[in-house]
Amino acid sequence: MLLIPCPHCGLRPEIEFRCCGEAHIARPAVLAQMSDEALERLLYIRSNPKGTHYERWRHIHGCARFFNVMRNTVSDRIEASYEVGEPRPAPPADAGP
Repeated sequence: MLLIPCPHCGLRPEIEFRCCGEAHIARPAVLAQMSDEALERLLYIRSNPKGTHYERWRHIHGCARFFNVMRNTVSDRIEASYEVGEPRPAPPADAGP
């Protein structure tokens, strides 16, 4: 089981969280005003890197807050977690694929 460090509640099991997609992307306030193509890009077209990836998570069975996680997609190791609005941390020097 993956243990995720919530920046508000501490280390908790993965089943308390929901992944909400890629972090650090612009999310519009009103989806109804977007074109079908723009909505498709927002919902389905994402980067899928091998190595360091920045994700948005929500602690649904805890504080219910959103936060960001820097995770290595190869090893599934979480390198950092931080609050939404904070700058993304630099990947570790050994974060290669």
